[in-house]
Amino acid sequence: MNMKSKSITIVGGGLAGLTAAIHLRKFGFLVIVIEKNNYPSHKVCGEYISNEVIPYLQYLGLNLNELNPQNISKLDFSTPKGTSIKITLPLGGFGISRFTLDEFLYKKAIENGCQFIHQKVEEIAFENEIFTITTAENLIIKTELLIGAFGKRSNVDHRLNRNFILKPSPWLAVKAHYIGNFPNDLVGLHNFKGGYCGVSKVEGNKINICYLADYATFKPYKNIDDYQKAILFQNPKLKEIFQNSTLHFNKPLTISQISFDKKNTVENHILMIGDTAGLIHPLCGNGMAMAIHSAKIVAELIRKFYNNEIKTREELEHIYDRQWKVNFQKRFTTGRILSKLLQKPKISEILMRLLVIFPSLLRMIIKKTHGKPIVI
Repeated sequence: MNMKSKSITIVGGGLAGLTAAIHLRKFGFLVIVIEKNNYPSHKVCGEYISNEVIPYLQYLGLNLNELNPQNISKLDFSTPKGTSIKITLPLGGFGISRFTLDEFLYKKAIENGCQFIHQKVEEIAFENEIFTITTAENLIIKTELLIGAFGKRSNVDHRLNRNFILKPSPWLAVKAHYIGNFPNDLVGLHNFKGGYCGVSKVEGNKINICYLADYATFKPYKNIDDYQKAILFQNPKLKEIFQNSTLHFNKPLTISQISFDKKNTVENHILMIGDTAGLIHPLCGNGMAMAIHSAKIVAELIRKFYNNEIKTREELEHIYDRQWKVNFQKRFTTGRILSKLLQKPKISEILMRLLVIFPSLLRMIIKKTHGKPIVI
């Protein structure tokens, strides 16, 4: 396929989209990123990244130590009754806010020559091997290759009639930063009736608390504060954390209709990355690393496509789908199984007693949901 301009457009300038943009510019491609929001902005996110991404970020020339992230090496895991186990993480990770990280990546992408269009995408059409993207302000962009990085759910998903977006989802997520006493090197993963809560430090000594809740348990309460006191506080670990912390935001951020259903990695010839290609359960604590890794996969395959190592668009799509599954499918499967088990109180308590007796089992589970350091 002869594509003389070698231009790639990315819809969505979050973690996956920005990383892919930087990588593709490193290869010398013309890159346009369409992102409806401005930087910096807070996002609903666990804000913990596994150290598996460090070699890749160094390859891209991204030194996140400039952002003073919190190094995290320990996990505190608890059931709704507060039964808990603490272990040292096999690989470890770091805490960094999306407010800081996304702006850092955005500035690096600008420095490297990426072009940004801050508009909302309304339509995407594919005809005669060319994508035509129309924004809300009637700007029209044509491109040979298109990467979808528009997050957990978007109006673009509706336009594409993606299967998961057509089904109602019972999940909503709540996130805020707090000020209080919490260990710098610890990530807490605490279960409660109808959900899971992640707690860890990010830069600036702030505590990020982000939880996923079943809407059925949330609905009876008038507001987030009432819900937290009635449901999350049943876990004594969470009660202690909230009671010893002060809200740093004006109010928590929320996002509803979060879907963990299977998503296609390619839709209408768009190569999906990050949460757009698949959303892993928060209890696995590894969505950010997977988003970064997916950017690497797609960028390297696009380079092979333009170098004629991959001959056709169809072959590119097939190989990308296969590599996504090789790298991430087992993690998604493990996450779904764990989620179902932990939502059954009796089973979760039995599982926790086993983990207390055999902590090596928890390390094995963590390894199943985390990757190895990314090889360059």
